[in-house]
Amino acid sequence: MPGNSPPKQAPGEGVSERVPLGWREWLALPELDIQRVKAKVDTGARTSCLHTFRTEPYTENGQRRVKFWVHPEQHNLHSVVECDAAVIDERTVTDSGGHQEMRLVIETRVVVGDQSWPIEMTLTNRDSMRFRMLLGRTAMAGRCTVMPEASYLAGEPVLRNDE
Repeated sequence: MPGNSPPKQAPGEGVSERVPLGWREWLALPELDIQRVKAKVDTGARTSCLHTFRTEPYTENGQRRVKFWVHPEQHNLHSVVECDAAVIDERTVTDSGGHQEMRLVIETRVVVGDQSWPIEMTLTNRDSMRFRMLLGRTAMAGRCTVMPEASYLAGEPVLRNDE
């Protein structure tokens, strides 16, 4: 993602300015109209991932896009958010069980506490998983410090009018 990379730093440099994260956090995806979603912070996952229970890829003006539907709240199938985004890639992803799946990749803005930046995210059905979203290491690189013994260190996502 040209222009969206975190600033280049030596390992450990700038750690005090990084967003502290626990192993699970509340995030927002304002461009997708998802005000709050519980995410597992997963340094073992390269790319972030969002649960979708239905996807409809389409082409508009020569651009690949996808409509998708999300249950942002775990155990609540009545809360549904319909989303639409440009498809920036399609990748084979290997899940923690070793299964490979071809997934659509989108780019969207994530809000973590009072910080916000663009991330790449794959779309897949995570009904059998505990979390609706994984925040992968590429999204956190150079921006976050993970403390695996803690939870919800970033606090509630702070949405601004310009997001």
